[in-house]
This record gives sequence, structure tokens and C-alpha cells, in this order.
Amino acid sequence: MARKARKYSKKASSSVERVMKKRKAGTLKSGRSGRKVKSRKQAIAIGLSEARAAGRKVPKKASSRKTGRKAKRKSS
Repeated sequence: MARKARKYSKKASSSVERVMKKRKAGTLKSGRSGRKVKSRKQAIAIGLSEARAAGRKVPKKASSRKTGRKAKRKSS
């Protein structure tokens, strides 16, 4: 059975782990507004963003699609 390649590097995982600990302690703040981060998903996003900025192996951000397949089907 072949092994699957890692999606994230170990350093990226450790940066997310560090950010999650900061969130749990109540000291994690969002970038622009400086408000406390309460959301688990937002904390993970911050950790991955920091890892990406540091040049770690992290997949690209998922692009948000405003027009889906349904919109394309209706027009044709």
C-alpha cells in the first residue's frame, strides 16, 4: 500500500498548534481589528496563514466561488 504525501509540513502543523493554544488561553487576536479570536476555524486559518507567510508547505487558499455550476446551467 502506497503512502500518501503529507498535505501540510510538520512546521505548519506546529504553528497551527501554537495558535490554537493562544486561542484557548484567550490571547489570540485577529490582524486588522485586533479583536479576540473565539472561533476555532478562524484560529486555524490564522495559523495556516502564518505558516504560508513563513514559506512552509501549505496548500493554496481555497478560492471562494460566487457563481456556481447552477448559474452557468441556467444561462444556457
